[in-house]
This record gives sequence, structure tokens and C-alpha cells, in this order.
Amino acid sequence: MQPLPQPTILCLGEMLWDCLADQVDVPESAVESWKAFPGGAPANVACALTHLGSVCTFIGCIGDDAPGETLFQLLKENQVGTEGVQRSLFPTRHVHVIRSSKGEREFASFGGFPADRCADAFLRADDLNPALFKNASYLVIGSSMLAFEFSAEAVEMALDFADHYFVKVFLDVNWRPIFWTSTEGALDIVLGLIERVDFLKVSEEEAVWLGLPTVEAIHERFDHLEGIFITKGEAGCDWQVGHQTGTHAGFTVPVVDTTGAGDTFVAALLHQFSQHTLATWESQAPQFVAYASAVAALSTLSPGAIGNAPTPNQVNDFLKSRSP
Repeated sequence: MQPLPQPTILCLGEMLWDCLADQVDVPESAVESWKAFPGGAPANVACALTHLGSVCTFIGCIGDDAPGETLFQLLKENQVGTEGVQRSLFPTRHVHVIRSSKGEREFASFGGFPADRCADAFLRADDLNPALFKNASYLVIGSSMLAFEFSAEAVEMALDFADHYFVKVFLDVNWRPIFWTSTEGALDIVLGLIERVDFLKVSEEEAVWLGLPTVEAIHERFDHLEGIFITKGEAGCDWQVGHQTGTHAGFTVPVVDTTGAGDTFVAALLHQFSQHTLATWESQAPQFVAYASAVAALSTLSPGAIGNAPTPNQVNDFLKSRSP
């Protein structure tokens, strides 16, 4: 049997700097120093995918400044395709992230810049390259780029290209109110986006925000979805793939920082889906979710997001060590 051709996965959205507070359990105003790590959910997913062995291209807009150039070079260092990267005179986004001693984090501000005046908000629809979609099998998106006029138009065009070229779309809602200058109407916008995607991943809190707190409720509202995943932090994940449903209890590890854990979970899921034929998805789904849960757990063992995704060998060794 011939191996499946390696599909290309596109990740569209923000790439930025997560500035993590050095001090924990204090408000932003009391933070004395910050440590900057490259981040942004779609970029995190892209880099995690290449670490796992998938072929991936990033589509997004970063500042034509020194912080943006560092991010651009980082994509290259992580073997992520940069053909979809646009540059802007607006600054590369910096997110101030305050942390708890338990490893949880909260986005506090953009370091003095308005949400809609950073480079990623200016991803241009007219500059999207349809050839990227013609050669892709999957498109990963989030909801943050819908907060801004220009980038929202780019998301819509990307979805049109995905429809035209039969590219499956994976939405990680990744709801971040801080990105929205006004959250009024945001819920309806995100619900409308779900109508156009094939896979949906939400956190437990996001599922409640959507008014669809369970896998069953999501499936009843959006019965076209091929995969539904509700992540619950340390409590694991509820999921549905095709007609099969299940729960994975997750893995307990000594957490240092949860930044990007959800992104590595998404990357690992897509890596698994892309390695198997559609006909095997339902039967393999429990293994897919276990693999993704292991990747996410391993990514929390050090701070930051990009660069923390484990290698396939590390994941396999971890799963073997946790098997009965």
C-alpha cells in the first residue's frame, strides 16, 4: 500500500510576542519585568505542526519592524512556509500576559497600543495567494482576526478559497475579548463562522459562551461538523468524530506554563487527521485525541508557546510510559 501524500496545512491569523510577567499572582500594574516569547495561536499551531513532521505554511501580517523580522526568521527556522506572510507599517503586536503560580495565564493588554492598530489586524484579502489553497488539504483559523475590518475580509476570502479548492477548515475559536474593540455582536459573528468550517475546537469556557456547553449541543446546532473537541484543561477533552463520541481524561504533568497548550493540541490533532484516510477517522479517533492530549501536556513543561512542541519520539515515549 502506497503511503499517503504529505498534505500541506495552512495556518491563518496572528503572530505576535507574548510578554509573560516574571512575577506571578500579581496584577499587570504590579509586574516589574516581562519576558518576551514568540506566539500567536495560528503561528503556534504552524510551528508545532512542523515539529511533529507535517508540512505547513503560515498566512498572516507582521510588522515591518525588528520584532516582526525576528518572528519572520523564526518561522523559517521552524521550517514553516512563509509564502503567505505579509508585512505592515503598523507595529508587531505585543501581548502582556499575567500568570498564576498554577501556570494559568491571562491576556492583560497590548502594552499601550489599541487592539486595532497592530500589524496582524491589517492582513490584506487582495494579497492572499490562491495557489497556497490549491495545494493545501487543511486550513486552520481562529476568531481573533474577525475583530478587525481588513483581517476579517481576508478570513472570508480564505474561506472562499477553501470552499473552491475543497480544503477542510479547522476552527479553534480561541476567544480573546481583548482583541475586540467592541464585543457586541461577536457571538453571532463566531457562530456564523462555525457554519463554514469542518472541525471545531473550543475550551469548556468557550462552549458555555457559545451557549452550546456540550458536544451534543454543538452537534445538534451544527450537524455538518466532522469533528468537535471541547478541551477542559487538566480534566481532558470531550470529543465527537463522525458518529463516535468519547472523553479523554488528559495527562497530569508538572505544569510550568499553559500558554500555547491548546494550540499544540490542535496541531497534534491535525497531524493525526492528515496522516490517515477519511474512512479510518472514526475508528482511530480515540488514538488521535490521546496523542493530541500527550502533545499538549508535554508543551506545558516549559514557558512560552513556539518551540515547546515535542518531537514525535518524545510523544511516543511519553505515551508508552503512561500506557497500562
